[in-house]
Amino acid sequence: MRLKYKSYWRKSGLKGKWGDIFLERLSNYNPKNVLEIGVFCGVTARNTCDFLHKTNGNDFNYIGIDLFGINQSNNKDEIEPTFLKDQKFSNPLKNIYYNYILKENLNSIESVQKLLQEYSKNIKLLAGDTNKVLKEIDLQKIDFVFLDGGHSYETVTNDLSILYESMKDQKKIILCDDYGKESHILEVEKAVNDFTQKKNLKLNLIENRFAEIIT
Repeated sequence: MRLKYKSYWRKSGLKGKWGDIFLERLSNYNPKNVLEIGVFCGVTARNTCDFLHKTNGNDFNYIGIDLFGINQSNNKDEIEPTFLKDQKFSNPLKNIYYNYILKENLNSIESVQKLLQEYSKNIKLLAGDTNKVLKEIDLQKIDFVFLDGGHSYETVTNDLSILYESMKDQKKIILCDDYGKESHILEVEKAVNDFTQKKNLKLNLIENRFAEIIT
């Protein structure tokens, strides 16, 4: 099945071809239970749920974790995206629509829930720092993770450690954004490399952007 990544008139970190490439990775493994860390405005969440519904009907689960506007981590290495601070759009119509008509913060949990309301019975959105909340979630059934949350070395290492301990007994996938040169963050690359080498895990570089870890 080939799906086209839709923007839903919102901001997304997977612009252009990158959304389609992400959906190709989902299609390659055909998961039923997906965790996304770093939901942003919910565009990838919606595309993921659209895919899961088309392939599994109502038999799927999606969990999304994000700060959703709460205080940033005390880790000074974490940098809040500029968009989240002022929600400015290059498209003036979007600016008027979201900021003056709806008066809606697209990164709020309420806004993302509204975008995903069609799948309300299949989703769970959690607001918080993964350094605290990730270990409180039952991850046993998760078979695909899109990791695009905190980008410091410490946070990425923490996330990978918790995910690995919960997912290592079966073949499961962790897709990490901002690893390769197309969207490079040095701390992410270092954390992923160190972790996969330490655990002797297979790592695939996807389109010179994503690091795909197979547990």
